[in-house]
Amino acid sequence: MDTRTMYGRRVITTDVAEITAANVVEVLEEAMKLHEKNRSEIDYLWKYFKGDQPILTRAKTVRPEICNRIVENRANEIVSFKVGYLCGEPIQYVGRNSDEVITKGIGTLNEYMFLVDKPALDQEVVEWGMICGTANRMVLANDTYEAGSDEAPFDMFTLDPRDSFVVYSNEVKRRRMMGVKYNTDALGSKTFSVYTDSQYFTIKDGKVVETASNALGTVNIYEFPANNSRLGSFEIVLPLLDALNNIESNRMDGIEQFVQAFVKFINCDITKEDFEALKDLGAIKVKSADGQQADVDIVSNELNQQQTQTLKEDIYKAILSICGLPSMSDGNTSDSSNNGAVILKNGWQGAETRAKDSELMFKRSEKEVLKLVLKLCDGLADLKLKLKDIDMKFTRRNYDNIQSKSQVLVAMLQQPKVHPLLAFTHCGLFSDPESAYTMSNEYYEEQMAKWEPVEVDDDDSDKGVVNKEKSDVQTS
Repeated sequence: MDTRTMYGRRVITTDVAEITAANVVEVLEEAMKLHEKNRSEIDYLWKYFKGDQPILTRAKTVRPEICNRIVENRANEIVSFKVGYLCGEPIQYVGRNSDEVITKGIGTLNEYMFLVDKPALDQEVVEWGMICGTANRMVLANDTYEAGSDEAPFDMFTLDPRDSFVVYSNEVKRRRMMGVKYNTDALGSKTFSVYTDSQYFTIKDGKVVETASNALGTVNIYEFPANNSRLGSFEIVLPLLDALNNIESNRMDGIEQFVQAFVKFINCDITKEDFEALKDLGAIKVKSADGQQADVDIVSNELNQQQTQTLKEDIYKAILSICGLPSMSDGNTSDSSNNGAVILKNGWQGAETRAKDSELMFKRSEKEVLKLVLKLCDGLADLKLKLKDIDMKFTRRNYDNIQSKSQVLVAMLQQPKVHPLLAFTHCGLFSDPESAYTMSNEYYEEQMAKWEPVEVDDDDSDKGVVNKEKSDVQTS
């Protein structure tokens, strides 16, 4: 059985101060040594996630004809939960202040992100990160963009981390020295695309075949590590996952071996033909010889299913605890407890804590991506936003404690010194506070316009203002 011990992906670094056409091949060759090790592990974890696990190569020396190979794919469960919990709802950009110009600009930025399908791209990035500990994103200028068109001024792609990587400097800042992506043709020859701050290189067969300036002015491949160690979400419990598969496979073997138990003949001889007749008729006649007691029995020793289930549940609980997943079976998750109690009782608080940790790692990389995106939006779409004006919001459990959140919103809106946008942003009700605020403000102004005062007779002046839409109705 192939069982690996892995400790996260390696950070690829270089000692050179600047990458040029003269040294890019040498730097690339050194980087590929580490990348190949990372690639092997990433490929193993990717296959494990899809169900290609070591239990499928299991072999038995005793009764090899009964050898079940059952994959209980908890790795897929872990990744699917982490991805869905972290970015099941789209990640939204929000303003860090209430300036109307900034609010309008962020609304436009969110529209651009919708046009490039960023929610789906975010899920791809997070999924790769949860599988193998790292993911890569690439940003390019949209050369076909025209003002007013249904397109964004930039393109965004999720790269396969098996065929892409980022090289950092050994300095304290860990600058991104170059981003690399490559493809392999049918003959196994690799073609590398290398991006630095100032240049672009195409390298094939150890030679630079194309050199061009990088108009973007930055390395446009970004790494999104899941954590500092670049560990996949299930990587730390691989031995437990393998043990779980082994238990389930042995359990099935035990059932089959009990059903297909050997027949034991004591002090009696039987031919193959007689035994075949025994199986057909379901009965056999034996005769004692030389005064010895003859007997026919089944050789069986049934597996203790209760003890096996206890062991399996213990391993599964350990997996959930280590990976930070809530328990779906312990306790009654649909009882009358308040939401906060259920969250604490069934491990959801641990899942929330892990998700917040992942948020911080994602935001750090996303800020680097935003620097280039904002530069392209400024140059191509005349959208002037600064990184300091933007924050990112992950929306989870948006409808938990909805009554309390509604009360917070109402209370803040009633305070004349609190800007309404702050109330929309901090109440926690809306996944896109800017959009909700803008829509609500427009609706409010429409309603107020309908209730503009109209002239009334002197006799009716003490009966209040009349709606201009209902001025033809007699006031009582």
